[in-house]
Amino acid sequence: MTPICGILNIDKPPDITSAKVVGRVKHLLDRRTKVGHAGTLDPFATGVLLVLVGPATKWCEQLMSQPKQYIATIKLGATTATLDPESPEQPVDMLDWLPDVPRVREILEKFVGEIQQVPPLYSALKIGGRPAYQLARRGELIELQPRTVRIDHLELLGYEWPHLKLRIDCGRGTYIRSLARDIGQLLAGGGYLTSLRRTRIGNFDADSAVSLENLASHGVEPYLTQI
Repeated sequence: MTPICGILNIDKPPDITSAKVVGRVKHLLDRRTKVGHAGTLDPFATGVLLVLVGPATKWCEQLMSQPKQYIATIKLGATTATLDPESPEQPVDMLDWLPDVPRVREILEKFVGEIQQVPPLYSALKIGGRPAYQLARRGELIELQPRTVRIDHLELLGYEWPHLKLRIDCGRGTYIRSLARDIGQLLAGGGYLTSLRRTRIGNFDADSAVSLENLASHGVEPYLTQI
């Protein structure tokens, strides 16, 4: 019997981890079937999550290296410890004037191309073999080193103080939470993500993604993409 194999383009809902999405898919299959995903989305984020089934799990690295697209909303003039809505908001000291659209566009241009980016403290990056978020939650002082990431395109979709809405096309390893922090710092002394939706990974887009409800109703196989 040929093992089930392929890629599920799932529209991840909010308030669920990527690991739990994998668990729900696995529940619909023979428990011996190998299941993984290609690129974590934070619990609050939505959109394209590629779940790999059976022998397709070997394509994980190749898929994670594909370009990605996001729609992000940044709140300026405030920040949070996690750089997203999952921790309490703290206001920041600002200048006496609010940035206008030309200033916003000027700042966005600074982030296009290869840039140096410090990952969020609350991330899964390993420090001494332990995830950074575990150390941060314990109050330990940690310092993450900047890494080179690539931003291919930043499009201003909307700006009404204090919210900034962007479309972001980027390469592997880019933290959108860090991008929100850094753009916010230059514009208003601070910023954090209030919403994030991944709309594309390579050739997989959100318009063709399947919901968890449809998977549960109709099964996995009708939605598998073969590669």
